Amino acid sequence: MSVFNLAELNYNVETAGEGAPLMLLHGFTGCARSWGQVQPALATRFRLIMPDLLGHGKSDAPTDPARYRMECCVEDLVAILDVLHVSRTHLLGYSMGGRVALAAAIARPDRIASLTLESASPGLAAEDERRARAASDNALAEFIEREGVAAFVARWEQIPLFSSQERLPGAVREHLRAQRMRNNRVGLANSLRGLGTGIQTPLWERLGELRMPCLMMAGELDAKFVDVARRMAAAVTGSRLEVVAGAGHTIQLEQPEAFERLVVEFAGAHPIELE
Repeated sequence: MSVFNLAELNYNVETAGEGAPLMLLHGFTGCARSWGQVQPALATRFRLIMPDLLGHGKSDAPTDPARYRMECCVEDLVAILDVLHVSRTHLLGYSMGGRVALAAAIARPDRIASLTLESASPGLAAEDERRARAASDNALAEFIEREGVAAFVARWEQIPLFSSQERLPGAVREHLRAQRMRNNRVGLANSLRGLGTGIQTPLWERLGELRMPCLMMAGELDAKFVDVARRMAAAVTGSRLEVVAGAGHTIQLEQPEAFERLVVEFAGAHPIELE
């Protein structure tokens, strides 16, 4: 574990393994340890860089939602790479982390050797959808502040997006719940207000700018994100689409061996010249 002070905020960053750098960005309610099930296999091939995104895990949780906005998050990730003396990295983002990874690849393509998006989206294209989602996210943020993290986690676990997780072994579900519970109400609430899908600028029209190798990954049981992944792949010239059998939204938990194989195969096919 390393703690980096960036713009007067502390970021927790876990690292493991050796080889070409691979930065992994977790989803909402996650942290660096969200990758624990696949970390051993990936660390045999890559130098893993796993930050706790702002407001999550052991990183700071500022009280100003504006500090969580996408442009700030991207700047922080580039600063982490600078501290680690990493000029270019493979980048993989899951769900919320996938939205961040996509934004980083568009803003700083010089730093990204390949991009893998797992169960991710470029945001909401329609303004009315963004307004509705922002209002929904704000209402959920208020629930977290009012009722606390335990009540929120109990509610979050029941949303349809995670229904396929009911098939996970009990020990895996308990570990996932404990990980979610380690977050704090300020960080979760302000992540929704500052980095939620409704507040971010949609990136659909900028997908064609991507020139690095791109892999779009979705679980076959997650119909909404399979559709999004197909549409993203169609918009990015030369990109690769993988729909993983037997998985829902969280492929690295539900089908870890397939996840490991795809990541190693894809990133490994695009080597980074180490300095």
